[in-house]
Amino acid sequence: MPANASVALAENLEDVEKLLELHEQEGGTAPGRRRGLEVLNKTAIVLITSYWESYCEDIAGEALQHIVLKAPSSDSLPKEIKKIVAKELKANSNEIAVWDLSDGKWRDLLKRRLDDLKEVRNRRLNTPKSSNIDELFETAVGLPNISSKWVWSKKLTAEKARKKLDGYVELRGAIAHRGKAHASVTKAQVTDYMEFVKKAAEKTDCAINAHVESIAGSRLYP
Repeated sequence: MPANASVALAENLEDVEKLLELHEQEGGTAPGRRRGLEVLNKTAIVLITSYWESYCEDIAGEALQHIVLKAPSSDSLPKEIKKIVAKELKANSNEIAVWDLSDGKWRDLLKRRLDDLKEVRNRRLNTPKSSNIDELFETAVGLPNISSKWVWSKKLTAEKARKKLDGYVELRGAIAHRGKAHASVTKAQVTDYMEFVKKAAEKTDCAINAHVESIAGSRLYP
């Protein structure tokens, strides 16, 4: 069974499929531009970006929760998480804050961070470009450079995948903030973006699953 975040993404993308079906019903399948239907394409681009953002937030939260519950000890935590927690404790004016980590209390501390991280993610991840996604997974679960995993064909390098995602997120910004993109938005772009997000999520799932298992000794999902 896949992660809850992946199930939600698949269900959400059904909305985009319906927009594409509506586009085909109104405009047919013959070659050529469909006048008056571009609004469907623009809406789809905005929705896909929103669903991608939600997926990344949710899978990171699921992974951290699994680590908190299943990690055998604080020694198994990734260095990146330890560094973040240490930095937070260092900034704490309470001189005995370090004892929050003793006697297994590190689990309680990380549980409290789940809500804190969600609040931070909601502020930062309003532009889900590759660099922000990389930062999200590194700070949440100690997995750096998740975008390096977005490779599923010989022609698509990780760098090209990052540029493709960033380009579509920028297109969403142009639509959402100015109402109109600089150039027309096509049905082909919608299909390409949706398939890209599906594949990127699959690769992210696999990377998260392996990472969580290396820490907690069990997988996030079978």
